[in-house]
Amino acid sequence: MYLPAHFAETRTTELHALIGENPLGTLVTVGPDGLDANHIPFELLTGQGEQGVLQAHLARANPLVEQIVDGMSVMVVFQGPQAYISPNWYPSKHETHQQVPTWNYQVVHAHGRIHLRDDERFVRGIVARLTREHETRAQELPPWRMTDSSPDYIARMLAAIVGIEIEIERLVGKFKLSQNKTPQDVAGAVDALAHSGHAELAAAMNKPLV
Repeated sequence: MYLPAHFAETRTTELHALIGENPLGTLVTVGPDGLDANHIPFELLTGQGEQGVLQAHLARANPLVEQIVDGMSVMVVFQGPQAYISPNWYPSKHETHQQVPTWNYQVVHAHGRIHLRDDERFVRGIVARLTREHETRAQELPPWRMTDSSPDYIARMLAAIVGIEIEIERLVGKFKLSQNKTPQDVAGAVDALAHSGHAELAAAMNKPLV
């Protein structure tokens, strides 16, 4: 990933926060047919390992299950808020006419080693935790629980999936938030984003960088 220094985010807490807020990751692997990408909701365990651990599950029918070699290197891409930035939003454009369009975004690449976890206890635990987390985010009342279905049905569903665990070895963050622009131009872009349905990106641009 092209990463100019002024867009590099190295704070682990900020990188973990983006993953936690945007858990649908793109798992990138290399198999017999070349590059592959699977889109999976992950749970991040920040207290494990040096950089954290990612856990998720795959459909047992997914060809990736047969292609995973224990400990092989993988990358997971997590995308945060993103939006087009018009030059018209910069006050300086109207003075100098020397601005061009761009795209602001936040992204984290998690590099690590993957392990298959094909045991019912692990799979049940990850499903329960992911469900609890995202039912809460969805503000479902009452939240759905596995106990809403019969034990036999849940057992069949769990048997159809396998767990994966990724030990994160390296986190690379790119937070492209107009850091190379003047405060006045940043403020103009923030205001336009806030009024065009991109409040999350606007808030990220307003957030202190240290």
